[in-house]
Amino acid sequence: MTQRDIIFVANEVNELGGVARWQALMAELFAEEGHRVTIVGIAPPEVPMDLGENPPFTTVTLYDERPPGRWQARTLLDRANLQARRREAAREEAMRAAADRLSAIFRAARPGAMIIVTQVWAMEWVALADTAGHPVIGMSHESYEYSRGSSRFGRVARYYKDVDRLLLLTREDADLWIGRGMNNVGYMPNPLPMMPEVPSERTEKVVASIGRLGHQKGIDMLLDVWAEAAPQHPDWLLRIYGSGPDEEALRAQCTRLGLDDRVEWAGQTDDVAGALRGASVFVQSSRGEGFPLALLEAMACAVPCAAFDCAPGVREIVRDEEDGLLARPGNVPELAQKLGRLMEDAELRDRMGELARKNVQRYSPKVIRDRWEELFQFLER
Repeated sequence: MTQRDIIFVANEVNELGGVARWQALMAELFAEEGHRVTIVGIAPPEVPMDLGENPPFTTVTLYDERPPGRWQARTLLDRANLQARRREAAREEAMRAAADRLSAIFRAARPGAMIIVTQVWAMEWVALADTAGHPVIGMSHESYEYSRGSSRFGRVARYYKDVDRLLLLTREDADLWIGRGMNNVGYMPNPLPMMPEVPSERTEKVVASIGRLGHQKGIDMLLDVWAEAAPQHPDWLLRIYGSGPDEEALRAQCTRLGLDDRVEWAGQTDDVAGALRGASVFVQSSRGEGFPLALLEAMACAVPCAAFDCAPGVREIVRDEEDGLLARPGNVPELAQKLGRLMEDAELRDRMGELARKNVQRYSPKVIRDRWEELFQFLER
């Protein structure tokens, strides 16, 4: 196998969240194969994720602080705003300087190098840089439908239209982008982050949730779900792992719903396997997802999942009524009912949990890494 330079370019090197976890995991997998891996972040993280001691890859951050957004003159008065125009000129000059640093990294890479742009904001700098003839792989880590509700949708169409390959997380999402006229599209699932030797015994009457306490993860909806499900299962506890900007509002909502003695706020955890071994059911209440690592991890720990079917990646990971249960997106009573089925039926939990642990191994790191190697070889032709 060809040993390569693999350069990830992302919004941040280690911003706490799924993209950075995926990025660090893939960087480690590539390094294990003898590739020389660099992760370039545009800006420093707001909430950093620990990459561990001596990670097997190099990291570079282009800016000392997050750069300002692009300014556009919308009126005649705006056009006459000399101070704003000077700030915009300074921003553009700093952006070109950062792109020059990126160009130097690309030019120093050996023949056969691959550039993987993990987030579309970072692609704005790659588009300005000299990629030195190396193939560029652009990625979107969210579903087509969820990205439509943000500015990222237009930027994916604009900045990724000419890359060598645009990768989505599922075939369904890839087909939707192809339907919009993108002719460079493929898909690549996320790898299984772990396969612990000791799974959950599913004896604790605990429902676990793991995720950032922000709008996307829908913990506000989860509390409404739990308000419906908890009275019928008074001996069960909802344990919520995570931190984020909505924590104070969510705790206040929990109190208003009278759930303070039925919900445990467990904070951020570095021991995901341990958290999942202490649970018998996993719940995901997201408004939007890509290919969620948390579902993969729960299934690897033999914990059956109940989730909103909010993205193709969710229904590809969880096989509804086989190794988990799915509810229609945002349908609080339906997710409460699915949770109730798992809480009240130990036989169902055991059957689905064991099948989940077996089925999820189709996303083993080796399987996904081999698919990446095949893509690299294809792009070299």
